[in-house]
Amino acid sequence: MSSEKQEVVSTKKQFLTLELIVVIMLGITAICTAWASWVSSVHGSNQDESFIMSNHLSAEGNSEYNAGIQELMMDMMIYNNVNSLFIDLHFAEMHGDTTEAEKLDWKIDELIEGNMSAGLYDAFNWAMSESERRGEHVSPFDNEEFVDSYFEHALELLNESEEALAQGQLDSAHSTAFGLATVIYAVVLFLLGIVTSFPDERYKKILICVSCVAFLVATIYMLTIPLPTGMFG
Repeated sequence: MSSEKQEVVSTKKQFLTLELIVVIMLGITAICTAWASWVSSVHGSNQDESFIMSNHLSAEGNSEYNAGIQELMMDMMIYNNVNSLFIDLHFAEMHGDTTEAEKLDWKIDELIEGNMSAGLYDAFNWAMSESERRGEHVSPFDNEEFVDSYFEHALELLNESEEALAQGQLDSAHSTAFGLATVIYAVVLFLLGIVTSFPDERYKKILICVSCVAFLVATIYMLTIPLPTGMFG
């Protein structure tokens, strides 16, 4: 009888130990599931914000780019008018028409002072000095840095848009990864939940072992995923 009692006591202790392990694992897995789900949602929220910001910056950048093209075309028209007046001035000076030359010189000064932007004025002076140095006609728009300046702000906005898009895609990937960890934790919860349904202790131990392995895999995988920016404030 004493051996039977000992066996019963041993079986009962083993059962209680397994039950305790299951309860502890259920609690820890539930906490990890909630954590992974929350972090995944934060990544998803950051993803939405990044995509919205990317679209906003892209629209603003395209608008600035179109404005840059319009400004460039207007400055080209102004320069062509000035250049045309310079040709007429040169023709008048060649033929000794002083009155016409003075008139054209006044028109050129008025056009430059009243219509040229600071950037075009500097580029115009650069072109004049380059024309004298090279002995050939040089346009302000031959200066690549000057032409690029029309689209500088637009390109900055478009680059920021691409960065925001890349960040949104990264947050999307991280959100998916945390979602996968949540799924694995859900499987662990399911396995632990059906442990008590099996009367055979061997099956219980197998399920608990499988659950522990799956839990470790999910936890290690989750720890390799970066946390979202601005998560704690």
